[in-house]
Amino acid sequence: MNFQRGKRHEDLEMNLVPLIDVLLVIIIFLVVSATFSRTSELQINLPTAEANAPQDKPLTIEVGIDTTGKYVVNGKEVADKSVSSISAALQAAANGGKEPTIIINADANTTHQSVVNVMEASRVAGYTHITFATQVKSGP
Repeated sequence: MNFQRGKRHEDLEMNLVPLIDVLLVIIIFLVVSATFSRTSELQINLPTAEANAPQDKPLTIEVGIDTTGKYVVNGKEVADKSVSSISAALQAAANGGKEPTIIINADANTTHQSVVNVMEASRVAGYTHITFATQVKSGP
């Protein structure tokens, strides 16, 4: 029984504008209320302890190289520029110590081969701990 014969049914529409408005409000609320932490802004107070300084300081050998390729091992100039003489100078500077750290102080304009010679001499002498000395760049 259809009692509403004369009435015409309206087509149903779904209006998306209020739905989009509500979603935008939720997104704005989340962005504003979210906290973004950065690890560089952490204030960390590290614990302190009193301990004795280590008695055995590690053995270090400083090797200086200038732009002309002259080698200096612990302040003593190496006469010959060959790998074998540099290796002998490193062994003499170690005085039989085990596992010394070789610190290479090379001029910025030193040839690559000069630095490689020191590294090769360290390998020949049996020393594997090698590091390079640098300085902090000052100014802009």
